Amino acid sequence: MIDYKQYIPAASYLRDPFAFAQEELLGAYLCSNIGKRFCAGKITELEVYLGHCDKACHAYPDKKTKRTEVMFRQGGCAYVYFVYGMYNQFNVVVGKEGEANAILIRSLEPIAGIDIMRERRHTEKLNNLTTGPGKLCQALGITAKEHNGLELNQPPLWLAKGEGKNDFVSAPRVGIDYAEEYRDKPWRFYLKDSLFISKK
Repeated sequence: MIDYKQYIPAASYLRDPFAFAQEELLGAYLCSNIGKRFCAGKITELEVYLGHCDKACHAYPDKKTKRTEVMFRQGGCAYVYFVYGMYNQFNVVVGKEGEANAILIRSLEPIAGIDIMRERRHTEKLNNLTTGPGKLCQALGITAKEHNGLELNQPPLWLAKGEGKNDFVSAPRVGIDYAEEYRDKPWRFYLKDSLFISKK
């Protein structure tokens, strides 16, 4: 039985972003309890972004703005932003204060509150509920307006520990053709045998 109250320890968010992403965040559970409606999904796919060097990162090159201020906080909070006038996207801030690293959650395997997810997403298809960063935010009720900057160790939005290390695949990130030499960095990681991946 999954213990959704077994939060990821605060110290984990201060680790190297790649080690944290591969060893602890993949297979962990993103949980929401919004409007007294609990949902959870296993993290199956994510992308790492580094503020100091990564031309695909919103905070590159360590540029603090009203939008990116959250990324410069100590790891363990949510960076949620709104894109294309349509979609929210959920990121986990990682590293020490001032480092501006974030991990975009791209896909989940729906685990709990699936009927709620179907209602929010207006679809019955299980493999279409949370296979994309905009989809998973809609399914779990996550918005930039309500949840940007929240600490991820308590409701309404939190991360619960997974069951251990998982086999994963490394691949280039998606939709960052503008990032020049960082475009093809294999900084997207997804669970090897998962059926819930946005793009293989």
